[in-house]
Amino acid sequence: MTEILRWSARVLLMTFTVLASAPVMAQENPLPSWNEGPAKTAIVDFIERVTNRNGQDWVPPEDRVATFDNDGTLWSEQPIYFQGMFVFDRIKAMAPQHPEWREEQPFKAALEGDLKTLAAGGMASLNKLLMTTHTGMTTDEFAVIVTDWLKTARHPRFQRPYNELTFQPMVELIGYLQQSGFRTYIVSGGGVEFMRTWAEDAYGIPPERVIGSTIKLRYELDNDKPALRRLSEIEFIDDGPGKPVAIGRLIGKRPIFAAGNSDGDLQMLQWTTLASGPRFGLIVHHTDGEREWEYDRQSMVGKLDKALDEAPRRGWTVVDMKKDWRTVYFLQ
Repeated sequence: MTEILRWSARVLLMTFTVLASAPVMAQENPLPSWNEGPAKTAIVDFIERVTNRNGQDWVPPEDRVATFDNDGTLWSEQPIYFQGMFVFDRIKAMAPQHPEWREEQPFKAALEGDLKTLAAGGMASLNKLLMTTHTGMTTDEFAVIVTDWLKTARHPRFQRPYNELTFQPMVELIGYLQQSGFRTYIVSGGGVEFMRTWAEDAYGIPPERVIGSTIKLRYELDNDKPALRRLSEIEFIDDGPGKPVAIGRLIGKRPIFAAGNSDGDLQMLQWTTLASGPRFGLIVHHTDGEREWEYDRQSMVGKLDKALDEAPRRGWTVVDMKKDWRTVYFLQ
């Protein structure tokens, strides 16, 4: 019996030792898809500092909040935002029931892929397409539509499902932050219910931590079946100065870490970093025309101009996709 007890004690001790050392082992190279350099060093140094309980920059877990833009930060956004591609595909799917669209703008331009005409129509054209494809159904019905689209739709350049064009280095970063006691959120200009259908599978961020633009909803009860109906009216645009507003309303704490890629993220980066205590701002700079795209100041999608100029003054880390990332997508 004594030998059995000793053997059991040794097994328990070995188990506890492995479990105790597991987090340390997992952190030896927390960002394997990142090349060694200033960007990776800055990220790792910040996370180590705010999680070191004995250090002067320690931040309690309840205050470790990190926010991420989605389009262009966590997945690609060219040649147009992927939700825009969803709109075009929805118009094509609905067109057989609307023969009048062959001659009616902006539907004619959407069916023909005429981006120049759509751009000339401005926000009025975009809103008309958006309301046509995104409203009238319940939230559950919309989630099914988005899920089915992701199963069949393919990106025009890579011929891969859109949700496979997520950035491996950023997914690793989200995981590293979560392992380090951070609560991670998506704060994006994209539609919140569009993103919530796939964000958890793609990034490990649950639906309740996805913040985005919203349209108005109406509660309905039909034969004891409750539903939320999507109405043809925009409620909130979660972009630019709207991002700090949404963070304040829905998170209730100022992040200490924020990541974006465009001027639409400027105010979120300011809101996060222009405060006391340790803080980190990150900008993904699209510099890799071979593996992804190269664009910034002149781009019609994901324009990065003012935020790029402000980054050195604020101490934000600008990630050079070409130099700093060993790989871009999981599929590469």
